[in-house]
Amino acid sequence: MNASGLNVGVVGGTGYSGGELCRLLLAHPAVDKILPTSRGDQPFERNHRNLLGCGLEFVTPEQLLADVGDLDVVFFCTPTGEAMSVVERYLDHGVRVIDLSADFRFGDPDTYRAAHGLEHTAPHLLTEAVYGISELNRERVRSARLVANPGCYVITAVLGLAPLLTSGMASLDAPLHVSAINGTTGASSTPKRDVMHPHVFGSILPYNMEGHRHAPELEDVLGALTERRLTVDLNTAHGDFARGIYVQASVPLLSSARHKVDQSVLSDLYEQAYGAGHDGEHFVLLNDFPKSGKLNAKDYDVYPSVAAVRGSNFCHLGVDYDESRGIAKVIAVTDNLVKGAAGSAIQNMNTMFELPEIEGLRHYGA
Repeated sequence: MNASGLNVGVVGGTGYSGGELCRLLLAHPAVDKILPTSRGDQPFERNHRNLLGCGLEFVTPEQLLADVGDLDVVFFCTPTGEAMSVVERYLDHGVRVIDLSADFRFGDPDTYRAAHGLEHTAPHLLTEAVYGISELNRERVRSARLVANPGCYVITAVLGLAPLLTSGMASLDAPLHVSAINGTTGASSTPKRDVMHPHVFGSILPYNMEGHRHAPELEDVLGALTERRLTVDLNTAHGDFARGIYVQASVPLLSSARHKVDQSVLSDLYEQAYGAGHDGEHFVLLNDFPKSGKLNAKDYDVYPSVAAVRGSNFCHLGVDYDESRGIAKVIAVTDNLVKGAAGSAIQNMNTMFELPEIEGLRHYGA
């Protein structure tokens, strides 16, 4: 379905993801109307002061539903557990839905319950929902009525790990160790003392070390790609920056592959998967600058930087190889509010409506 002049609803327009979605949609040439929802009294521009002068106004969720016949697509930026109760009312009117919560990321209600502690109220939609990493699932996204947008940690880690884990070189029997640091916007816009500036500045705040809710999602997606049952040891923390995701993973290689691998082999593997520069996947770029060649040199710029992707829909990747231990190292960085949420959601919208995938997302990091 090719479209322009889209009328877009944003359910849950007060939070960081909803605000970022509106910011990006305002610059999208195919979007005609944006209707963000709120149950509060605060005007849109006071809630999102970076969008002062944009002219958007909140409507209530009930008002948005009343205008359902005029909508083309609705984004849900609501807490997990809310979208599943209302999504079908939009689908029944022919409106396509992109859910940024976790409500439709799993194919069965038992896995959803185990990860999020909730009973799913629309289990019949779980098998219809398409998991929305456009780079890996483009054709299914294109024809979908309902797209489940990935979690911010998950899309970053999956884009970083997919080429290596599907190459036949990685040892998949042991747990995959993934360390990830998120900006404080990843803690939501609800005030929390520990992520206030005086507490987080100059610090790292580990959380959910007993098991992060994105670990089952990561196991589910990577397991489907590799056709293996995987265990992911996901260790998460908030850093003293507002936005960004930093993922670092160590992947042991099979003994049969170790003597055949160096950094250049890994770089070639990733270029084959994603292309060089913008020749392949536009938003996935390999940070492949040469090292100085000096022993123990701290060549910081050969690896991706969170600051380099801030405000953009890009995922920057870096790969290296610890030859003495046979371990491949993968680094992936994204902006948690863009590629990790609103940007990938718009990329999915573009795919669904047969628009250029980069439309409204052409800008580089700030």
